[in-house]
Amino acid sequence: MINDNDVIDTLDELEAFLFLIDNGGLGLKNVTGVALATNNTNGRPFVAVLDDQHKLLLGRWVTQDVFENGKDLVRRGPKKSH
Repeated sequence: MINDNDVIDTLDELEAFLFLIDNGGLGLKNVTGVALATNNTNGRPFVAVLDDQHKLLLGRWVTQDVFENGKDLVRRGPKKSH
């Protein structure tokens, strides 16, 4: 479930998205992980919100820059409060 018009193009936007996930702001149930990944069909990078069985609950496209530079942010989680 990825919206083609919803692209995260800065690290600040990625951090805000991670806070939203952490705080339950999107109403998703059973969230156990977040990862940066690439689409198998076209190689386009996205951030994936996963459940406990590693199934995709929600995805948002990211730019190549965010994909390359946001790995530590996704791995360690957001730091500042919004």
